[in-house]
Amino acid sequence: MAKYRCTGGVAGTIPVELEAGITPKINSAGQLEVGWSLKYLGDRRFGSPGYFAKGSLLNLEGVVEITGAWDGQLRPKGGKEQAALVPGDQLVVPEGLSDAGSVQRPGTVRVVPGSLVVRFTPAQGEVTLNNNHAGIDYTGGWSRIHTEAEFGDHLNDLHTTTAANAKAKLEFTGTQVEYIGRRERDLSPIRILIDGQPITDPLVEPGKDVNGTPMTGTKAKEVLWKSPEMAYKPHTIEVENTADGRAYLDAFKVITAALPSPPKHHEAECELVSGGGGIDVVVPGTPSSPPPTTPTPTNTPTTSNDPTSTPTTTPPNNNGDNDPDPWHVGVVPGAVKTPTTRASASPTTTRYIKAQVLKTPKGGVDTGEAPEEDAGGPYGLIAGGSALLLVSASGGLLVRRRRAEHAGGAK
Repeated sequence: MAKYRCTGGVAGTIPVELEAGITPKINSAGQLEVGWSLKYLGDRRFGSPGYFAKGSLLNLEGVVEITGAWDGQLRPKGGKEQAALVPGDQLVVPEGLSDAGSVQRPGTVRVVPGSLVVRFTPAQGEVTLNNNHAGIDYTGGWSRIHTEAEFGDHLNDLHTTTAANAKAKLEFTGTQVEYIGRRERDLSPIRILIDGQPITDPLVEPGKDVNGTPMTGTKAKEVLWKSPEMAYKPHTIEVENTADGRAYLDAFKVITAALPSPPKHHEAECELVSGGGGIDVVVPGTPSSPPPTTPTPTNTPTTSNDPTSTPTTTPPNNNGDNDPDPWHVGVVPGAVKTPTTRASASPTTTRYIKAQVLKTPKGGVDTGEAPEEDAGGPYGLIAGGSALLLVSASGGLLVRRRRAEHAGGAK
């Protein structure tokens, strides 16, 4: 088990301790997968930094160093959605983190846990805080009264004062805030302060309607003032009664806009304090059995009845050389690189192979086959031709003599 001590952000100034059980394995896809199980140690917990609707996220991200047959880094991650929150509520950590990476080669890898970061992302939404909420600080003489349901006040109650300069103050983290109260005849003007600075000029007039006309009746649960959108960070709002007349506070509404990323000031950093020893994992297919090889073209052609020369392929011998990563196969356009096969520096020789045909004693134009050559060569052909000519001449002379004799006998 690895033990972490977290400070800053949602951890606060007093450290929060976590325990992580780290479990590496080779998953069904052949990847190295690292899982972390998490739980709190001791009584300290991560705390909510504000009033937030349901859906805030607590995300944790760890670092795992991988050494040995595979060098690299994995970053197991996990998150947990939170219920509606008020400041100081305990945050629930995810049950586990995980990450996986492709294993490039067989062998033994060592998994070593590293640092851990905690990030909090507030939910987009709004939270209404009733006037009796513990987070509202009243000064100058306020009292709580219960009202009839027919008026429609939030939760059927109000805080009220008739003292000049009486204030109600709320600290919140968000992007906007609303002051909610009654509109009623003869109510005192109200001054609003944000982060200690007066922001309403002119003053808020709860004794008038939205058109500036004095009220003739009562309207409950009115948004008397809404702030402009502000930067997401801690703020304060103060409602101040400016005269001796009556003032009401029904509720405050805190609004948080959608944020593009977790706020940096909520981030807690966790230091590994114990249990950082490595865990060895054996990747199937050890180096004693060479990895599959990719055929590499050679310059040795073979011959066949096809006049085209076809190169053969010879697998690399994997006998080892100065390649620092003999089990890694890189791909180069137009070629295949293996760790033990190097390209020759000499130019490639092109060999032209004479077309091969079968010898036959028949021969002839019709067959397309070459006649068998006579052992006598070209002189034998000349002599044979001369003999044939002599025989033809002799045969012709003999025919003439026989014709002459036959002619004479006939006379």
